[in-house]
Amino acid sequence: MKVQPFHLAIPVSDLQKCRKFYKETLGCGEGRSSDHWVDFNFFGHQLVIHYQDPQETKASTSNPVDGKDVPVPHFGVVLQWDVFHEFAKLLKSKNIDFVIEPYIRFEGKPGEQATMFFKDPCGNALEFKAFKNIDQLFAT
Repeated sequence: MKVQPFHLAIPVSDLQKCRKFYKETLGCGEGRSSDHWVDFNFFGHQLVIHYQDPQETKASTSNPVDGKDVPVPHFGVVLQWDVFHEFAKLLKSKNIDFVIEPYIRFEGKPGEQATMFFKDPCGNALEFKAFKNIDQLFAT
């Protein structure tokens, strides 16, 4: 089954800071834009950041997973194993402030994965993960 790109639109309270973050820090190509929104090629998917007044944004919470407080809501991409580790190294070199440092979750169990969490400049939580065996993506 070929996976189609997803489309996700998220609120940001500082369009220019987030534009720079997604473009320069994460390396996402920029697409169409206006004064209030910007499209990005987010690892083959369409991510749109939309300006929203900071007073209108919702607070985030967290849920415990594998002994860590995982931010909710969050979004991200499943990368190939080697790509994940190179990307983690790149983010560390750019001094990303991780919410959860890159590590192996569910080690030795079904769904074992590398994962990391961090936030964009406006507080949107992102998770990037990778499976040594992609067939374990939906393992129970």
